[in-house]
Amino acid sequence: MSNFESMTDEELALLYAGGNNRAFDELLSRNQSKLFTYILFVVRDQDTANDIFQDTFVKVIMKLQEGKYTDSGKFSYWVTRIAHNVIMDWYRQNKTERIVEPTEDNDLSNLRSASVMDPSRENEIVNEQVLADVRRMMDALPAPQREVVYMRFYQELSFKEIADITGVSINTSLGRMRYAIINLRRMAHEHNILLSMEA
Repeated sequence: MSNFESMTDEELALLYAGGNNRAFDELLSRNQSKLFTYILFVVRDQDTANDIFQDTFVKVIMKLQEGKYTDSGKFSYWVTRIAHNVIMDWYRQNKTERIVEPTEDNDLSNLRSASVMDPSRENEIVNEQVLADVRRMMDALPAPQREVVYMRFYQELSFKEIADITGVSINTSLGRMRYAIINLRRMAHEHNILLSMEA
């Protein structure tokens, strides 16, 4: 009897592809929360996120059973790429994506500064409010921009990893981030939201 807890996701995927259904149960339990959070963040609707999550895992099961997975050491990226494709298919079918026009070039790189980790409670409260405002504004971004911001700042992926997962060039990923930052800065200006973090 296999000890699934000590196995990597990649080992479990290959075990499931070889016919062990219990290996898939472990794989699902390990990945479902992170994957669902990603999907919900992009589509912003619980019911849609549930549908996309289920569609994603149906595709994962089919690809594993068809032997279309090879152990590359990045199972979670492989699953996220499948989810990304399902999300983009959903957007194409529903044509709900809005275009947000960029304004001047700006930069929000200060959001990743060390000051976010300042232990002072007053600064923590200010920083929490800034991050809450940013999250609300991110909901107004088009899905591709929201997705790249989520992958970069919340999942801490490199632009190369983002490009691989989303199936675009690194320049396209960088461009989406640039327009997301421009749009966030514009929205902050329009709503008089201060985006600087307290030191």
